[in-house]
Amino acid sequence: MGPPIRPVIIAHRGASGYLPEHTLPAKALAYTMGADYLEQDVVATRDDELVVLHDIHLDRVTDVATQFAGRSRVDGRYYVRDFSLSEIRQLEVHERTNADGTPVYPDRFKRNDEVFHVHTFTEELAFIAELQANEGRAVGIYPEIKRPAWHRDEGVDVTPLFLDVLREFGYESHGDPVYIQCFDDQELVRIRDIYNCEMKLIQLVGQNEWGEANTDYDRLCTTEGLKQLAERVDGIGPWINHLYRQHPGGRIEDSGLVANAHAQGLAVHPFTFRKDDLPPGFESFAELLRFAVDELSVDGLFTDFPDLAKNSK
Repeated sequence: MGPPIRPVIIAHRGASGYLPEHTLPAKALAYTMGADYLEQDVVATRDDELVVLHDIHLDRVTDVATQFAGRSRVDGRYYVRDFSLSEIRQLEVHERTNADGTPVYPDRFKRNDEVFHVHTFTEELAFIAELQANEGRAVGIYPEIKRPAWHRDEGVDVTPLFLDVLREFGYESHGDPVYIQCFDDQELVRIRDIYNCEMKLIQLVGQNEWGEANTDYDRLCTTEGLKQLAERVDGIGPWINHLYRQHPGGRIEDSGLVANAHAQGLAVHPFTFRKDDLPPGFESFAELLRFAVDELSVDGLFTDFPDLAKNSK
């Protein structure tokens, strides 16, 4: 697959602005919209099967609390790791909700006559291979290993299982149409050095208080941090709010992160571009895209609306 015109469009959990996230229909729609890459988040079940879900929890995107009442942990959450694949296959997937059951994005998919389900990482890669074979357009994949240290504490090392699935589908070399992403900087070291992975790696950059990993994202954003990252990864995936500063009165100013990363030879693929959840200081999706693409020259972007992002290029 030749390099797409910059920036590459990464369908964030599929075309999740239109259909429930990480469902196969959402991936198919993103493909037809022309996304350059389709994202997969990978979590392990009780029987060490890898499923495609954004969280280590089930309760915000499925009916698990109805079908398996009483199976939550002491914090009230229902964990993927506590359920077998056969049990998870029984669940119905719906639009993401808040803790109180209200929709996170009230104007998104509202129909209740369609049934969506959780699928495995293997099933998704097979589905994507079939899409490409049938439609004749190549598309890349952009999988994320979710909470690898947490998984090890739960008794499973996700990374070798994850890499085995990728190899099964022919993803092995640096030139293959795949980016592996993770919030955990030490896991990316492990992937590169212990598992001798040649595929492209992306260091996700969140906020320290999110608790995604025992990683100091503030340090990673410094010149020294970026320089060290460049020794082992191909790019960064920063939270969109890291790209700018907003001054009193509303003026937006480039934070310098993109230029600093580019100076170290790193690609920059920020997340997440949503027309219904704009970051502070932006009045429209088009304005946000102009800032990121025209002013900052990002190399790619994660978006729930791949059609809108694609058409803006």
